[in-house]
Amino acid sequence: MKINISKLPNNLHVIFADTDAFPSLTCLLLVGAGSRYEGTKNNGIAHFFEHMAFKGSNKYPNAFALSSLIEGLGGEFNAFTDKDYTGYYVKAPSQHFKQVIDVLADMIQKPLLAKEEIEREKGVIVQEINMYEDTPQRKVFDVFDELVFKGSPLGMSIAGTPRTVSTFTQSTFKDYINSLYAPNNTVLIISGAIQSHAQYKEVINKEFHDWEEHLIHEPEKFKMIQKNPGFSLLYKKSEQAHICIGYRTFSRFDERKYTLTVLSAILGRGMSSRLFIEVRERRGLCYSISTYPDHYNDTGNMITYAGVSTDVNKVNETVKVIINEHEKLTTKLVSEEELRRAKELIKGRLLLSLEDTFNIAALFGKQVLFERKYKTVDEILKLIDSVTAEEVKNCAQQVITKSQLNCAVVGPFKSADSIWKIT
Repeated sequence: MKINISKLPNNLHVIFADTDAFPSLTCLLLVGAGSRYEGTKNNGIAHFFEHMAFKGSNKYPNAFALSSLIEGLGGEFNAFTDKDYTGYYVKAPSQHFKQVIDVLADMIQKPLLAKEEIEREKGVIVQEINMYEDTPQRKVFDVFDELVFKGSPLGMSIAGTPRTVSTFTQSTFKDYINSLYAPNNTVLIISGAIQSHAQYKEVINKEFHDWEEHLIHEPEKFKMIQKNPGFSLLYKKSEQAHICIGYRTFSRFDERKYTLTVLSAILGRGMSSRLFIEVRERRGLCYSISTYPDHYNDTGNMITYAGVSTDVNKVNETVKVIINEHEKLTTKLVSEEELRRAKELIKGRLLLSLEDTFNIAALFGKQVLFERKYKTVDEILKLIDSVTAEEVKNCAQQVITKSQLNCAVVGPFKSADSIWKIT
């Protein structure tokens, strides 16, 4: 795989990830815009605009014009919003590159934002929010984030609330676009069967050269200092209790993130992980359990999720077993075999993910969007390989502390007193 990065005069970063293993390509636009850039009054605007970008632009006046073109090329398209970035992508046979770029450029630079479309889409967004509210397995992560990042935009829901969404107008969207959507806050990634760098660059320059760079709205920095364990309970009538247990960790710029990735894999990635064996296989307490890290520019977290019986005793047992397995890593070195297995799992899953051009685009795009540089796949693999058992133990001692412990539960419990409490 060959990676090439360049910049247009307006500071739009362009990445080519060239591989001849595919007959198609992914064109992905990543913008440094997400829910952490919002406030309580406009919470959900990033996600809502992601929807509106597909509702019509200067050349493609409605959703059908856009979808019929892409699907008529044999392609597919979608978008996604996270806490600190939004992505828009099209996957299509490589011979249709010019038309794909034309679509992406127009929908991002010249959205129509028709008033009637905004009003109609409000109903769609509210139903999406309601869907999330009715999905406790997903809702528990919102409850956890609100607990861990209390008072910060990082703790707010990406989709917003029915109340905030109902207030958005055409001017709300225009103000939002002007604050964050600019070439100097955007990365365009082309991954797959690239036929000609020179021709592709010519097309990209033509479609984006009039897009003007400007100052970007900076998000509120996360400053919370936690001194005591945190606990949050949300009542939901459900057949399972959903649990998130975790700790605040490091930013995406901290090299310890590779050690944390290995630590998380040892705990809860795969069917041979400690938590899968102890909680599911030995005790039969859950069906689904996993641990993973997440990182932002100024903070991060590590979360273990489990879905268990609504029996209070089993909820309490699950929480205690999870915390006990976490704490074991702070006192004893992992074996060389367990360390090797975790590393191989991480490396193998990374390599398998790169069998998809979208994942290739996302891997390099997010690095360049936030760091303005990138590590190659080989460099990432070497960093994972270099993690030692002593580093895992040290990382665990830094992260897994009682004062940083947070637990969120969603289930049919009306009182926190009825389930195990962190004290």
